[in-house]
Amino acid sequence: MSKKRSASSSRWLAEHESDPYVKAARDAGWRSRAVFKLEEIDQRDRLLKPGIKLVDLGAAPGGWCQYASKRMNGQGRIFALDLLEMAPLPGVEFLQGDFHEQSVLEQLQAMLGGERQLDLVLSDMAPNMRGVAAADQPAAMLLAELALEFAVAQLRSGGSFLTKAFQGEGFDAYLAQMRQHFATVTIRKPKASRDRSREVYLLARNHRLV
Repeated sequence: MSKKRSASSSRWLAEHESDPYVKAARDAGWRSRAVFKLEEIDQRDRLLKPGIKLVDLGAAPGGWCQYASKRMNGQGRIFALDLLEMAPLPGVEFLQGDFHEQSVLEQLQAMLGGERQLDLVLSDMAPNMRGVAAADQPAAMLLAELALEFAVAQLRSGGSFLTKAFQGEGFDAYLAQMRQHFATVTIRKPKASRDRSREVYLLARNHRLV
């Protein structure tokens, strides 16, 4: 088993090092290649604007927050949440913890100044993939569902939600659930998402308070 894991890790590392987006991120000083996914969606859909208030769930290592901070140019507020530590970023308020624990939510709401204060919720969360679809897909959908639950509870009327999801079991039901709370839901597949990956991004606009 250890040899198999080692070979798999070696293949991943080789692919990672040869990835043009990894090199481009390093050259530009971005914290992760995931920046290019958000950048493409933002350029197409104009998500990030000066003055908005947003939360980035599963933010570490901070690439999306880094990009958002640059786009917002110091105008607005950016909150980052993650179970892992994240090195400080200018203009980003970081809270370490599990966002669906009540104590963490209360800390966030205190930072926000009350409920339903957000214009945008971002989530690039994904579980540690084991390579077993029967385990990986439910774990990924659970994170997406938790992110949606958070967004529905915290977004103002008219707010937006961008989340990672993986096509497979539970995906269609999740789409239907999103459409109950938002006027439009669009599927995006950024160029930086690897072709073989089932990863897509779901962009929900115009949150409807129920």
